[in-house]
Amino acid sequence: MKLSKVMHIVSILLSVFGAVLLVGAWIAGASGTFIGLSQAHLYNDAIAIELIAIAASVCVLARMQMEKDNPGKLNII
Repeated sequence: MKLSKVMHIVSILLSVFGAVLLVGAWIAGASGTFIGLSQAHLYNDAIAIELIAIAASVCVLARMQMEKDNPGKLNII
């Protein structure tokens, strides 16, 4: 499996996880908790996870271009 496909799957999973955290923050409300975490903590986690997902998506775009420019060559770095 190509590295770009793996990164694509990772970015999708991170996006879904970030969305679950946002829904959890909404469920927690201003004074409640969700899975033992406060609303503010869940919002901060969701922001961080979504930023990582965006970075992974940009990595996928760069990796796909590298794979298209050099087919058959394994460029790990």
